[in-house]
Amino acid sequence: MLKDPNPCRVIGVLDDGAASLSPTALAYIRNADVVIGGARTLALFKRECKPGAVRHDLTKRLKEVPEWVRAARNDHLACVVLATGDPLCHGIAPYLAQHLCVQALDILPNLSTLQLACARVGLAWQDARIVSVHARDAGEWTRGSVPGHGLYALAQALRRESRLLVLTSPDNSPDRIARLLLAEGLGDDFHMAVAENLLQPEERVLADLSPAEAAQMRFADLNVVLLWRVTASAQPVRFGLMDSAFAQRQPEKGLITKQEVRAVSLARLQLRQDSLVWDIGAGSGSVGLEAARLCPDGHVWAIEKNDLDFAIAGQNHAAFGVSNYSLHHGKAPEGLDAWPDPDAVFIGGSGGELAGLIATILERLRPNGSLVMNFVTLENLATATATLQAIEGASWDVLQLQAARSKPILHMHRMAAENPVWIVCARKSGGEQ
Repeated sequence: MLKDPNPCRVIGVLDDGAASLSPTALAYIRNADVVIGGARTLALFKRECKPGAVRHDLTKRLKEVPEWVRAARNDHLACVVLATGDPLCHGIAPYLAQHLCVQALDILPNLSTLQLACARVGLAWQDARIVSVHARDAGEWTRGSVPGHGLYALAQALRRESRLLVLTSPDNSPDRIARLLLAEGLGDDFHMAVAENLLQPEERVLADLSPAEAAQMRFADLNVVLLWRVTASAQPVRFGLMDSAFAQRQPEKGLITKQEVRAVSLARLQLRQDSLVWDIGAGSGSVGLEAARLCPDGHVWAIEKNDLDFAIAGQNHAAFGVSNYSLHHGKAPEGLDAWPDPDAVFIGGSGGELAGLIATILERLRPNGSLVMNFVTLENLATATATLQAIEGASWDVLQLQAARSKPILHMHRMAAENPVWIVCARKSGGEQ
């Protein structure tokens, strides 16, 4: 790779200022004509900048940084960008490389604050997952929050990882993270450490907090959070759960898609790891919750109009240990406009809106998306097939499924037939499979 004669130096710095730098890195700062950094970092290195050096505060002006660098390089000026810790670990370096080019940069990394925090508490971090919640304030986490929430990535990672290193913000603070753990029923599964003001005189490291304790505390704005699991993580069944795994209305059982039909319906949905799924007429939530386990990088939006079934679906959500599932109380198509276009849609109940729902869904489905519908009545089957027949270009098929389950009779077993179910599948073509 050709070496640029005047690269922009992207230098990782820490809060002990010049003491954190090698002689080479410090020399680059002292000889720079243009110095770019956040307000706090610029103040920290004010005495190291040469007289007359231009200083640009990038706070809330990140989009202007590439142009500042270009202008300096065009004028053959020495330019440095000050970044916290390792510029390639949730830092500014990838952004600059994207808007300039790698050859225009000379990156001098430093220790990450996450490394320092792990060193303070003696936590090995080679297999830890790094998550940044250094995002805009999205408010407190509640069960069923959608992907746009600032803590969403952390909520998903908590279900999969045993150790997490978290870059926080003043809004998404350690106490808020602790309350997320409590809301997701993980308060007894993780312990946490909070390292505040690292390498500053007021440094404080709280090395062994329970989420219940941390949820009631307040912390300095500058901090990182370490989380480690203290109980064995669950390894739940992901596909084909028994009907008994779901709470149902008693004594008269509420709506549930039986195991055999559920398995075929989920297979016909053609789910991927990151699929966005709608579950309309959720009933007990069985299809949507199993889909959520099958799509750990995706999300499921579910809606149920019946009060009792909505409560049961919420109970199952709480028991299932998934954070990528949002349950809404209402009657489709109300509220669907606020949901993102889906990769897959399951209709278990339509509340008399079947024809309109089919048309809306086929319009909204993403390329290669799947619509799967379950029917037990001839009338709904006829409505569905007639609606699909009338939609130009719709590709669909019907599968009849009837299972029989063994039941004891005296010292033997007989086969008891379940009601037949029609599974209607429609596809939206386009793009690659």
